[in-house]
Amino acid sequence: MARSRNKVPAHARHKKILKAAKGYRGARSKQFRTAHAAVWKAGQYAYVGRKVKKRSFRSLWIQRINAAVRELDENMTYSRFIGGLNKAGIEMDRKVMSDLAIGEPEAFA
Repeated sequence: MARSRNKVPAHARHKKILKAAKGYRGARSKQFRTAHAAVWKAGQYAYVGRKVKKRSFRSLWIQRINAAVRELDENMTYSRFIGGLNKAGIEMDRKVMSDLAIGEPEAFA
């Protein structure tokens, strides 16, 4: 009986990795071992980047709300504003508040 050599699945895996590495510079898109490492690292960066994106957008929304609040009252701060909303029992996420502050400042006031 002939020896099984796993050629087709191995070739498919290599093709998949090299396709994912398309557009990378030099050996990173041509050689399997280098491409595999590059694709793996790119996946790690992408995973972390998705978390950082959420963080940076939340920061942006907070800055926008703070600017809008200070425009209305110079002594009011973001933390006092959020504290007041919590005491009043108003639940609204920061993304919506920032959109209100930018798009409809009269409604925000």
